[in-house]
Order: sequence, then structure tokens, then C-alpha cells
Amino acid sequence: MMAGLIASGIFVVSLFLIFTEKINRFIAAVAGAAFMLIAGQLLGFYTEEQALASIDIRTVGLLLGMMILVALLEPTGFFQYLAVMAGRFSKGNPTRLFFLLGSITTLLSMFLDNVTTVVLIAPVTILICEILGMSPAPFLISEALLSNTGGVATLVGDPPNALIASASGLTFNDFLIYSLPVILIVWLVALFLLRYLFRNELSVVPANAASILSLNPSAALEDKKTARRVLIVLAGTIVLFFLQKPLGISPAYIATLAAAVALLWVRPDVRKMLEKIEWSVLGFFIALFVLVGGLEAAGVLGALARLVAQTGSANPVLFGVSLLWMVAGLSAVVDNIPITIALIPVIQGLGASGLNTTPLWWALAFGAGLGGNGTLIGSTANIVVASLSERTRTPITSKLWNKRGLPVMLVTLLVTTVLYLIAYPFYAR
Repeated sequence: MMAGLIASGIFVVSLFLIFTEKINRFIAAVAGAAFMLIAGQLLGFYTEEQALASIDIRTVGLLLGMMILVALLEPTGFFQYLAVMAGRFSKGNPTRLFFLLGSITTLLSMFLDNVTTVVLIAPVTILICEILGMSPAPFLISEALLSNTGGVATLVGDPPNALIASASGLTFNDFLIYSLPVILIVWLVALFLLRYLFRNELSVVPANAASILSLNPSAALEDKKTARRVLIVLAGTIVLFFLQKPLGISPAYIATLAAAVALLWVRPDVRKMLEKIEWSVLGFFIALFVLVGGLEAAGVLGALARLVAQTGSANPVLFGVSLLWMVAGLSAVVDNIPITIALIPVIQGLGASGLNTTPLWWALAFGAGLGGNGTLIGSTANIVVASLSERTRTPITSKLWNKRGLPVMLVTLLVTTVLYLIAYPFYAR
């Protein structure tokens, strides 16, 4: 009893520090993990061996491999090339530019981390808008919201998906079959809803619309040779993801193998390449695994799973919908990664009790991915675009985000709920 209370207290305090951002979230997570391990050893419920065993190396390996590929591709200017091409193709028409940038951002976010996607696309968006004399706020907000939405479609598009896949055994193809169709419909709804919400801003055609044609896409692509090589490796990686199940290999194995091949082929400056990898993100994941491992060792998650099982067994469909909305609500105010890591053992516990948990994994994925759109702090991608907008004449405020992001979150969740109910028999197979 005492162990459970102390472990829960440490976890709640750690989440509070991560949420309030009083200190860096990496520092908060590492400190929480350290205190969890100390408390566990003093009270005899958590050992160093258990802490190491709680770290999901498959998720860490998948993230690291994809980060290396992005770190190799980013300096080539390939992402900026795509954005400039979109700007030229739009010919200065705000609505056309909105759809093009939104589509490119979504497509990239299906295979890259959402934060990486907006970090690469947002600065070019600001440049294009400055040339046209338009406010970049509608484009930046839409890019963050659409990247969060698109990331739910694939196994590698959003960190919670990688966590869920590792814990549940769902494959890359499973996400394409069961998640992509839902997210495609939800994405279209979000895209046209955003076009409606920003109708006033996008209805004014810039007087100097032709000036966008002065941008040179070739100038943005600084290293064609490296870009070509990394893209070839990335294409091979995606092919292997499709063949994951027949080959009997994990996404982490594929990603690390691809990273190794790309490194051998490109042979970059290792120091510069390593500087571009988000080591703090990987450390944040590892610390959270240790934190949640302490909760599990203390018996907290087992007790929670037994409590939830009594509710879930009565009406599994209603329970799945409730889980979707609960996770979305939490993800709107707390980072979706700790929420996902904390709930994974609970769902696994429900599976051990005999409940079919496959529909619950999809509810968790949809809720974690879409809930972050609701508030400015609901997703790291949201915070990034808001920070970048501070350099412009129209910075993104929490008030503006609530007027645009919250309606998108609520409508997309409603659409997702309907689709989830329709697809439930397929999820439950």
C-alpha cells in the first residue's frame, strides 16, 4: 500500500512538472525516474534490473534510426525545396498555398516526427508569407494541426504509435489498414474546416502574388547527391516496413539497419550529424519508461487494470469510445507520450484478464494523436510554431489557438468516434 502511494506520488509530481514546464521536461522526467528508483530500492519494490527491463529498446531503436535518417536529409535542403515548390505552384493564391503546404506537411508527418516536420516547413512558410505580405499564422496553425493529425496514420508518424505498436504487436501494415483510412477522412475534415475557419484571412489575394515566382527551388536544394542517397534508403525502409510481418523483423531493426546503410553510404561529418539528433527526446522516453516501470512494480497499474476491467467488460464498445475521449482530453493538457506510456501496461493488464484489447489500442492511438490539437500546449509541434510566429507581426496566442485548434479537435474527435464505432467489428477481430 505504502509503495503504491509513494510511486503514484512521484509519478504525479513528475507529470505536473512536465506539464507546467517549470523546468525542462527532460530534466523533470530524469529526476522523477531517479526518485522512483531510489524509493523503490528503499522500500524494496523496484530494483535496477527491473528499471532496465522496463525500457522498451524497440521504441528507442525505432526513434533513433528515424532520427538519424532525418539528420542526414535535413541539411540537404530537401524539405525546403518541397515548400518552395509548393509556393511557386500556388502562384500566390492563398487558398491554393494553404492546401499545398497543408498536404506536404501531412505527408511528411506520416513518416517523420511531427516536431521535425514543422521545424523544417514553418520557417519557409514564414518566408513565403512575408514575400506575399500575408499573415503566416493561419498557415502555421494549420501545419501544426495537420501534422498532428497525419502522424496518427502510420506506425512511424507519431511517437505514441511506435509505443503502441511495440507493446501490442501491431505492424506497419496494420496501421495502414486500420488507421490510415480513418485518418484520411479525419484529415480531409480538418483541412476543409481549417479553410472555413480561416476564410477571411485566405480570401484576400496579395497584390504582389507574382513575386512568389522569384523563389528558386533549386537554390534550396543544397546537396542533391546526399538527398538522393538518403531518399533511396528511406524508400527502401518503407518497403521493409511493408514486409515487416513476412520477414519477421521489428520496425526498430528496420530503422536501425536503414540508418547504418545511410551512414555508410553518405559518410557525413559525424559530430554535426549527432548534434541534430534529439537526444533529449530519447532520454525523455527512457526516463518515462523507468517511471512507469516503478508504478507497475509497485502494483499501481495492476490495481488500475483490475478496476478498469470491471467497467470495460460490461460494454467494450462504450469503454473504447470513453477511452478515446479520455486520452484526447488528457493529451490536450499533458504531453501525449507519458499518457500513452502510462496506459499501455493498463491495457496489457486488461488483455491478461481476457478482454479483447485490439480496439482499445486503436482508441488510444486516435485519442493521443488528435487530442493534442485542442490547446497550444497540447503538442510540442504547437509550441514550436507558436514560438516561430513570435518573430512575425502576428504571433500566435493561446486565445487564437483556442478559436481554431479546439474546434478542429472536437470535430475530428466526433468524426473519429463515428468511424471507430463503424469499424469496431473489424478492430475486434
